[in-house]
Amino acid sequence: MILVTGATGNVGSELVSALAEAGEQVRALTRNPSAAALLPPGVEPVAGDLNRPQSLADALAGVSGIFLLPGYQDMPGLLAEARQAGVKRVVLLSGGSAALADLDNAVSRYMTLSERAVRESGLSWTFLRPRSFMSNALRWRPQLAVGDEVRVPFPSVRTAAIDPYDIAAVAVPALLTDDHDGRIHELTGPESLLPADQVAVLAKVLGRDLHSHGLTDAEAREDMSRTMPAEYVDAFFSFFVDGTLDESSTHPTVRDVTGREPRTFEQWARAHAGEFAVPA
Repeated sequence: MILVTGATGNVGSELVSALAEAGEQVRALTRNPSAAALLPPGVEPVAGDLNRPQSLADALAGVSGIFLLPGYQDMPGLLAEARQAGVKRVVLLSGGSAALADLDNAVSRYMTLSERAVRESGLSWTFLRPRSFMSNALRWRPQLAVGDEVRVPFPSVRTAAIDPYDIAAVAVPALLTDDHDGRIHELTGPESLLPADQVAVLAKVLGRDLHSHGLTDAEAREDMSRTMPAEYVDAFFSFFVDGTLDESSTHPTVRDVTGREPRTFEQWARAHAGEFAVPA
């Protein structure tokens, strides 16, 4: 039995589907009672709160491996519950900023501390460090619903964004075999794009005359502050304005693990074009 946390999220939903299609027993952890309707047939929904490790007894029963998201309040306690329940392996969804080990940066801090807790847990582990997700482009849907201009922060910053489908494809063998134990997988897509490049791809796929508007740093800070705490805004400004994190380099990991090339942004956009549909 594999337990998937974040089972209805961008990566978790892809992983649940991939494991189910491979014939594996899958348990999907959720706090949303209606989430069962979103799961593939045969996947077992289970309730639990990862910030309350003592609530996870049912979720962990009979589980051999966990796909785990980072940043919960008591990661050591959570992992201790998993080990006591007989779990053998954890695959942690981390990020590139974990390599910085910058405890003064809010994002790097929770990635770093999560990896540290997993290393010290006594469980076999694999770390997945994806760069930006292609699915971040879904944040543009409200703008596309009202016009053809997309306001983008950090317009001069290239990222080798990855399709969550490919993150899941690497997670599957890491959960099911010991070939990836103790390894850190740096995960990227096949190309490094500017935000304007992504908007141009969306324009082609959606058949719309879209154009991007690069925000100034002041405009970006104001926009981001509406949706995230100040310490996280500061973290992203450190990464992309101060240049402490480079997400432009590509890595061959997806190809090395899966035997195929990672999906391009255009492939991702075509697969998700319906999610950008503007209501009539």
